[in-house]
Amino acid sequence: MEKIIQIIAGELGVKYGQVENTVKLIDEGNTIPFIARYRKEVTGGLSDEQLRDLGERLSYLRNLETRKEEVRNSIEEQGKLTDEIIKALENAKILAEVEDIYRPYKQKKRTRATIAKEKGLEPLAEIIVAQEEKKDINEIAKDYIDSEKGVETVEDAIAGAMDIIAENISDNAKYRKEIKRLCYRDGLIVTKGDEDVKSSYEMYYDFNEKVSRIPSHRILAINRGEKEEFLKVKIEKPEEQIIAYMEKDIIRSETQFSQILRDTILDSFKRLIEPSIEREIRSDLTEKAEEQAIKVFGQNAKQLLLGAPLKGLTVMGFDPAYRTGCKIAVIDETGKLLATTTVYPTEPQNDVEGAKKELIKLINKFDINMIAIGNGTASRESETFVSNMISELDKEIYYAIVSEAGASVYSASKLATEEYPDINVSLRGAISIARRLQDPLAELVKIDPKAIGVGQYQHDVNQKRLSESLTGVVEDAVNKVGVDVNTATPSLLSYVSGINKTIANNIVKYRDENGKLKERKELLKVPKLGKVAFEQCAGFIRVFDGKNPLEITAVHPESYDVAEKLLKKIGYDKSDLVDKDKLKEIKIKLSGVNVENTAKELEIGELTLKDIIEELSKPGRDPRDEMPKPILRSDVLKFEDLKEGMILTGTVRNVIDFGAFVDIGVKHDGLVHISELSDKFVKNPSDIVSVGDVVKVKVIKIDQERQKVGLSMKI
Repeated sequence: MEKIIQIIAGELGVKYGQVENTVKLIDEGNTIPFIARYRKEVTGGLSDEQLRDLGERLSYLRNLETRKEEVRNSIEEQGKLTDEIIKALENAKILAEVEDIYRPYKQKKRTRATIAKEKGLEPLAEIIVAQEEKKDINEIAKDYIDSEKGVETVEDAIAGAMDIIAENISDNAKYRKEIKRLCYRDGLIVTKGDEDVKSSYEMYYDFNEKVSRIPSHRILAINRGEKEEFLKVKIEKPEEQIIAYMEKDIIRSETQFSQILRDTILDSFKRLIEPSIEREIRSDLTEKAEEQAIKVFGQNAKQLLLGAPLKGLTVMGFDPAYRTGCKIAVIDETGKLLATTTVYPTEPQNDVEGAKKELIKLINKFDINMIAIGNGTASRESETFVSNMISELDKEIYYAIVSEAGASVYSASKLATEEYPDINVSLRGAISIARRLQDPLAELVKIDPKAIGVGQYQHDVNQKRLSESLTGVVEDAVNKVGVDVNTATPSLLSYVSGINKTIANNIVKYRDENGKLKERKELLKVPKLGKVAFEQCAGFIRVFDGKNPLEITAVHPESYDVAEKLLKKIGYDKSDLVDKDKLKEIKIKLSGVNVENTAKELEIGELTLKDIIEELSKPGRDPRDEMPKPILRSDVLKFEDLKEGMILTGTVRNVIDFGAFVDIGVKHDGLVHISELSDKFVKNPSDIVSVGDVVKVKVIKIDQERQKVGLSMKI
């Protein structure tokens, strides 16, 4: 275990003790959000991202050690374990290396080599490899002719011996490691396609790139092109270097055996090593590309989930469509459904006047000041209609374009059916769109994170791994914000640290039967929510208008005494936290607290005290309020209005390896290529922008035919 801790500490660039303490907390069953927030003293302040990386590496390295032990035991049972194998296993850093070491000792299917061994040709193979026998090879081989065993001639004997040597060469872990290294350093990925066939993979029809340099998004694009049978893919290996390396190691000097060994080495490489090395390299590249895609997807999803809510507004959700009509849903400031309808301002009906009349009636009846328009089919036509309608109204009203990715998934889900059993499936999409603008987090947690649509190639990656990663991302987002226990849905509650789906449903049931919870400790009355779950979840639960004002903050119940002593020290009481005038005074006094001295006085860690001070300075604060607000529009920009050199404000919709897509208010999002994100060199676009950021961009390229826009942030 010490070795594992040392490896992780080195990889994360943190102290041994930080990793050791964290591993202990994880093994005790604590969740990552809980450890990140309430055990900072123990971990030395590791962030939730660092903790998740640590958890993943811990799991991988433990699996690696288990596999090493299995391989060691298996080889030992065969009576073939040597000090050299023990040392090689100890030094193996990845599972592939362990499997290469184990390869010669694995139970094999019948191969040309195993058949040759059955024919008694192994001693002949050993003579050839030793290269010491002076007697002519043909004379030596005669001793192995055995018609009963199928060895009819000298050639048969030598060929069988060569098969045994070829397999031994192929099974040699040292050769495989060096061959992979050479392929990674000097190999090329080469792709070919039929130039007469149109597809989105045309740039790869005659393409090559060094294995060491090819970016993740290209690996995944090539894989998809191959899967869809538009591309043929191979890795061009430095064959001459590889063969020369093996010949140098195997052939000691020029003898009668040299040519046989050269032919055997070539056969071993071509027939046995090359195909499996190609598979392994492709698999490694894919795995790394998938990890990168999952990471990018996770970063984007987290930013989307933490999008700033628009509170206290009655919102009209507008789900655009053509033939079937635009679905409309009106939601009050608490998310409650007030009204639904369907209008037909788009083709083929084009009932603009009828639609306008219907919507203005709803706007006046419910005092609507915000319209959320989904960004799918017919979005821009609907936007034009809404913009024209707004211009005719004597009322301040705005609209925002909302990503509707996954809205249809939610609409047809079991959850949506339970929430709105009497509402048509198509109208539920409009409800979801409106709620996404009001509170992105509360609405998006109802949807499978894969359907949120803010990554690249998410459908091509390992779905189990993606799901695990995204669940972690959603957990981190939900716990960062905190959850109002008296209004939260089971979907939202189930992502709170320590709470599973069963407990989440039990909380809502308890709330329905007993009325609003007045304090956090009431959760202990909820079936299946014991002391352990309470410790994990309590700090992330908010109780507004309850008995204890500390419960609108992220101060954990275990720190209530410290929080009250701190308030008393500066001359206040916890009840003053809900008094706006006194709160201003509290904030000023807290900013002057000497953290080092006060932490000693209150017998608490400095990191925990800093968190408590921050929470008491802004009780009930929603961290999302600091995020960029959605761009509110009242007029529409058409593609035809765009001119090169125009400066526009847009919202970052997606960040990928090669840049960022920005919604500037025309039909398709514009691309800011990685080279246009900054005047400085950019290694990773997410270092510069995040999903939801509001950015200024310049139009640098307009492709009228394909309706594509090139943008630059170098203004």
